[in-house]
Amino acid sequence: MANSRSKPFLGFAALLLWLVSTAPAAAQQPEQLDTLKDIFVRLHSCWKPPPLSQANPIDITVVVSFNRQGAILGHPKITYESEHANDNDRLKYRIAVMETLQRCTPLPFTEGLGGAVAGRPLAVPFRTRKRPPKTEERKAWLPQKIL
Repeated sequence: MANSRSKPFLGFAALLLWLVSTAPAAAQQPEQLDTLKDIFVRLHSCWKPPPLSQANPIDITVVVSFNRQGAILGHPKITYESEHANDNDRLKYRIAVMETLQRCTPLPFTEGLGGAVAGRPLAVPFRTRKRPPKTEERKAWLPQKIL
């Protein structure tokens, strides 16, 4: 017969055992995506552009569709590449985009998001080009300085 001191210990041990048994199952399931923003954030988190030693930075956009389970539907299509890109840059970045899609898919959609995006094309831009600094706006209404 257990004494009164061991009852709280048994309750704590049972709770600890339950937490340990459910923790690996929760850690194995990736966070489900519930919005379009979540899709873009997840895809960009998988993005690994080619190193600068192999290709110049460019912008590239891919159009891709998913089924309800988050797997790619059909064939992704590159729809935009920076105008200054040469053939080597284009090839390296196309490979990087396809590797990104392979790494990230299937995406863990919620049931609602899966039904909303299934079969619909999404244009996913990957921006790696450094933006030129903004030029100072010239104020036309100010008089010119005469020295």
